[in-house]
Amino acid sequence: MKGLSKSRYTAFCQCPKNLWLKVFKPEEATVDAGVEARFESGNEVGDLAMGLFGDYKEAHAEKPDGGLDLAKMVEQTRQWMQEGVETICEASFTYDREHVVENVTLPPDKPWFTKWRESHYCAVDLLRKNGDGWDIYEVKSTSFPEFNGNEAKLEKYAPDIAYQKWVLKKCGVKVTGTYLVCLNSDYVRQGDLDLQQLFAVIDMKELVENEHCAKPYKCAFLDYCKRQHGIPEDKPTVFDLYRMSFKKALDYYHNGQILFDDLASVKLNDKQQMQIEATQTGREYINPKGIKEFLDRLTYPLYFLDFETMQDAVPQYDGAKVYGQITFQYSLHIKESETAKYEHREFLAPSDGSDPRRPLAEQLCKDIPMDVCTLAYNKMFECGRIRELAALFPDLAPHLLNIADHIVDLIDPFRAGDYYVPAMGGSFSIKSVLPALFPDEPSLNYHNLDERCQNGGNAMTLFPRIQFMEPEEAAASREALLRYCELDTWAMVKVWEKLKEKAI
Repeated sequence: MKGLSKSRYTAFCQCPKNLWLKVFKPEEATVDAGVEARFESGNEVGDLAMGLFGDYKEAHAEKPDGGLDLAKMVEQTRQWMQEGVETICEASFTYDREHVVENVTLPPDKPWFTKWRESHYCAVDLLRKNGDGWDIYEVKSTSFPEFNGNEAKLEKYAPDIAYQKWVLKKCGVKVTGTYLVCLNSDYVRQGDLDLQQLFAVIDMKELVENEHCAKPYKCAFLDYCKRQHGIPEDKPTVFDLYRMSFKKALDYYHNGQILFDDLASVKLNDKQQMQIEATQTGREYINPKGIKEFLDRLTYPLYFLDFETMQDAVPQYDGAKVYGQITFQYSLHIKESETAKYEHREFLAPSDGSDPRRPLAEQLCKDIPMDVCTLAYNKMFECGRIRELAALFPDLAPHLLNIADHIVDLIDPFRAGDYYVPAMGGSFSIKSVLPALFPDEPSLNYHNLDERCQNGGNAMTLFPRIQFMEPEEAAASREALLRYCELDTWAMVKVWEKLKEKAI
């Protein structure tokens, strides 16, 4: 029988089936590149946090096959605690207990058991001596202002810490405090990394003592469960409606209102109703007047802009914050006039670990003149990055802010409901709009790109790794990044051209 760890316990707190699937059907989990990137950031943060209180010892031992030797790690922890080591990282504990069912007579041919052993294991990120007891410090790569003053957001970390406290108490350890260590997003790096400023420590005593099933992260087995509960993958359902909350969709599901045909009596907003009608009739919804009004806002020359960024849990550069967006790449398609051919320009920072922001900002000011019309898709992202660069480099600020002030959002006519195709599936992101408008154009299919980089999550994780690659792989990865970002702006060009067709 597999033992229980803190990760399995927290999976159970989210959903008992989540734990069962994690153990017996791990292949059914859906983990995207963004989640994997967060895992990597979490490892980096955990390594740095080991030094938060100065000198420490880390419990670590491996078996000959490469797996962790938990028994040796438990023994290391026990020995160091006896020796009075102040801080132990990955402090390991195992609590075993035997269950016996008495006074039960079972048929001899039945493979049932009246006795079984139950094992509970946990590794405490930081175990720190406090008088005659020990404090538990759980390290997370989240940032403090995310839940500052919001206890509900902190609750999701309580089960993890509560499980550790329970195991330690069963092992005879006096637990004197329970704390969450997270990143302080108010910290701005200047010079050497300051661990005392980088991390924030939050007392979790009350939440741990009142621990209960809280809202955790999105379950990786959601798609599997939907299939198992008869929610079809080949038909649109209530879970696919535009801006439909999962909780509300679940309520409709429990009422038997799953498919679009089941929602006739449900009060929906105008866009959700349009989505259902378009799907049921197969008709496109087009408002030429609204599209024309949008296009009339644009003037030549047109600049189609897209950024790629990476996020460092631990700031790597001066002036950077925890989880700050570091812009390292852009693509730009330019059309000077109605009859002019498109020109493409691009920037990808050197893959040497240096700060990419200044050279990118300088090149952007060279490539985009002041007072020109620039298009971005969901412009809040591009505008946000440009304003951050302007704050960082005051000498470039007038030009950068001028660019930001002249950006028009290409998503506007879709968000306004002026153009809707059933294949969009209730989403107006360019990754949904593009294949809906151009279903038969392989050159616009992101899946036909180099598998190294087919989405923004790939780009975010690929770029910082290139500096550690062999030259041939590094060159191929840089090329994959360039072609991905180029497709992003070429996709915007094609969408703009399609809008022009429909406005006539």
